[in-house]
Amino acid sequence: MNKTLKSILFWTPRVLGILFVLLAGMFSLDVFGMGGRFWETLLAFLIYNIPAFILLAFFLLGWRWEWVGGLGFLLFGVWYLIFAFGVHWLAYLILGDVPLLIAALFFVGWVFRKQIRA
Repeated sequence: MNKTLKSILFWTPRVLGILFVLLAGMFSLDVFGMGGRFWETLLAFLIYNIPAFILLAFFLLGWRWEWVGGLGFLLFGVWYLIFAFGVHWLAYLILGDVPLLIAALFFVGWVFRKQIRA
């Protein structure tokens, strides 16, 4: 396995994972325009960020143990595809299929971890 492929297999799921966790966290920013009191807004912000916090935990564990990151993103992708059935196809594609792609990349990195980290 050449150095470029090793680098791609190592960094691609991590960079996409960071970007996806940030995207999931961005959806909680709309609570600041709702006009609630400070504590209501803070509570709503934390509640809206629960999926992003869970993904962040799986991502951070997946940085070291790729199978954990793959499992977390796989579970999130399947969960979204099941429970968000009927949303606009573009949201379904981005929020449902991108985590499945990230999961697949983490699993490939896990399978080839000895060659990648050598």
